[in-house]
Amino acid sequence: MVKSKKTETDHINITKDLLLSSILPNVDFDGWSSTAFDQAIVDSGVERSLAHQAAPRGAIDLAVAFHKKGDELMKNGYQPENFSKLKYSEKVRELVKSRIQVSKAHKEAVRKGMSLFTLPPNINEGGQLIWNTSDVIWNILGDTSTDSNWYTKRTTLSAVYSSTVLFWLGDESDEATDTWNFLDRRIKNVMEIEKAKAKIKKTSFGQSVFNLLKLFQKPSDDHKSDFPGYNG
Repeated sequence: MVKSKKTETDHINITKDLLLSSILPNVDFDGWSSTAFDQAIVDSGVERSLAHQAAPRGAIDLAVAFHKKGDELMKNGYQPENFSKLKYSEKVRELVKSRIQVSKAHKEAVRKGMSLFTLPPNINEGGQLIWNTSDVIWNILGDTSTDSNWYTKRTTLSAVYSSTVLFWLGDESDEATDTWNFLDRRIKNVMEIEKAKAKIKKTSFGQSVFNLLKLFQKPSDDHKSDFPGYNG
């Protein structure tokens, strides 16, 4: 069997993975900083020029890669057969829990990342990462909405996910029990809102509002370049 040659993109991705693995131990002490990035170059043995090619912005590019790696691990760990008997809200709950758990070995890196992406220059990118996580979860669950529901589902889940992560960062309970209870309460709140929306839809005013919302459509692949969660 002939092995395919690695492309430049492959080499860049391999380099970024090496740098990410090397920076994580230093993030606990130095955060996602230039100091941590420089040490990652030394520890990984990657040439400095190649390191800056893989991560032009330095540590912040590795912080982005760290978050996206968590999304990938959650997606790869999804087993449909384990979800077949769950209610829809329970499926969402388990995926949010899974997404947080894949990062539990690097809790401090998550904490430092939250601080990094709340800084004014990075806040938009931080929002995009959270939106993308929500988008991945809904896509895993086979969401087919194309109207305003596409937006509201991801907006609502982004709020649930981000608030749960913040709670988890301060949670010292055994097996993060308090965090999962917090998550249950947030999802219950969302379900109550959905029930209220269903009642409003039955009124003439509600029908008018929701008919207007139908004008909002899921963005096409050709018009996503500035949209949260876009990876093009």
